[in-house]
Amino acid sequence: MKVDVLLGLQWGDEGKGKIVDVLTPEYDVITRFQGGPNAGHTLEFNDQKYILRSIPSGIFQGEKINIIGNGVVLDPLLFKQEAEALATSGHDLTERLYISKKAHLILPTHRVLDAAYEAAKGDGKIGTTGKGIGPAYTDKISRNGVRVGDLLHNFEAKYAAAKARHEAILQSLNYTYDITGLEAEWLEALEYLKRFNLIDSEHVINEYLKEEKSVLAEGAQGTLLDIDFGSYPFVTSSNTVCAGCCTGLGVSPRSIGDMYGIFKAYCTRVGSGPFPTELFDETGDELCRIGHEYGSVTGRKRRCGWIDLVALKYAVMINGVTQLIMMKSDVLDGFDTIKACVAYRMDGQELTQFPYEINDTIEPVYVELPGWKTDMTHMQSEDEFPEEFNAYLAFLEEELEVPIKIVSVGPDRAQTIVRYTED
Repeated sequence: MKVDVLLGLQWGDEGKGKIVDVLTPEYDVITRFQGGPNAGHTLEFNDQKYILRSIPSGIFQGEKINIIGNGVVLDPLLFKQEAEALATSGHDLTERLYISKKAHLILPTHRVLDAAYEAAKGDGKIGTTGKGIGPAYTDKISRNGVRVGDLLHNFEAKYAAAKARHEAILQSLNYTYDITGLEAEWLEALEYLKRFNLIDSEHVINEYLKEEKSVLAEGAQGTLLDIDFGSYPFVTSSNTVCAGCCTGLGVSPRSIGDMYGIFKAYCTRVGSGPFPTELFDETGDELCRIGHEYGSVTGRKRRCGWIDLVALKYAVMINGVTQLIMMKSDVLDGFDTIKACVAYRMDGQELTQFPYEINDTIEPVYVELPGWKTDMTHMQSEDEFPEEFNAYLAFLEEELEVPIKIVSVGPDRAQTIVRYTED
């Protein structure tokens, strides 16, 4: 049995949570392989809205096994708040959620370091969520991290050493802070975390594969935020691409099956960093308003623009995408004309390959397609799609050379159409 991977192809916020929830009935095990509580996956069904930050999005479907993998950084306090909120709404996770012992913990001082580093950057701020993700991954790579498994092995000494190291850094930055209340809550949340199944996840997942159990791996953020292949330095601190699944779960590349790539019918970005197709006009405002483009974790307004096929082709290549899933198609329902960026104009040349660095000097080259001017939110099958929308799908498939298998026409689980096109 193989591990199928599902991840975003843009700058995050593509709608991964909803699709994991839709696909979960086909799988036995749902895993999360990287990222932290800065990534909010929103799901809507039965007139309820849920936002998941660290817990895999398969938690709502039956008795499926859900695993937080070793590639994730976990804040016990935020995890406790998330899990308790789900328990209150009738979703008890203690028997169905497993946590890797090798996942790293986000400490209270990581949050303070995050704020201190951002303040020190001044105008060069990355625009982090302030959740301590970057400092936690920094400690991981520098071999100074504290892991979930350390809760069972001399935790007090390891935590004290990490805290002292962070305090020395903060003192050198002359950064004033007080974590007394936060630390007390955090330490209390550690006891809550111990209620869950803490496992050697790499062994467990590979054993499931031997037992022919089907596994779906869920990524966070998006390809263009990958630490190696994204729009550096305005990226996250982990590998958000398909290869991150292998290191984030402990599975072999030979174990990877289908690669589901999720993208919006347009494009958005949160925080700082280059965005070639960003719109600063009424059209951009309309995309934001209709698409409710505000961060599910931060509440920050997302920057909006037309779809960028230069970047999307790059993401398809890097990930080896086998099936595409297009989200928020309905947001474009009312536009007379739809634009798609097919090249960048840079230093007097047209580029069709994603360059080493993207910056404000890049000018997008667009093609225009007719809008469909039809409300698609109530459609149940692709037979109902308007001719102009089918033309848009065909254009994207020709450009990306991968079939679009699923189309989302609204936020609810039921507003998801599986296409029966031939490969």
